[in-house]
Amino acid sequence: MLDLKRYRWEAGVGARDWLGSALKPGKHTIVFDFKYDGPGFGKGGTGVLSVDGKEVSRQSMPHSISFLMAIDESFDVGLDTRSGVDDSYKLPFQFTGKIDKLTFKLGPTQLSSDDQKLMRHALENARD
Repeated sequence: MLDLKRYRWEAGVGARDWLGSALKPGKHTIVFDFKYDGPGFGKGGTGVLSVDGKEVSRQSMPHSISFLMAIDESFDVGLDTRSGVDDSYKLPFQFTGKIDKLTFKLGPTQLSSDDQKLMRHALENARD
């Protein structure tokens, strides 16, 4: 289910009224907040994209990645070297602007104790 549908959050027409067609030069705060419909594996959720404290896009998705990512997938910041976030650009891709700060707030686990046991068991088997 990783590539059956891609979701894209981007500023809609209403947001462009105050935002313009692109961000103006200077510092901006961009926030993506995802509220998971868990607990459990593969649940959906709602993502909200905000720029400088104003919501520019909200979208719900019925499912998420149901278990674990491939071991060879990377977690890139400022560049994309493996699987692209979006298929509108070619890999490898490098952001040419400046990122001053990046903050992640993961929040509490959304897995039941049974799901956590299942995940630990799968990880142990994968290490063998």
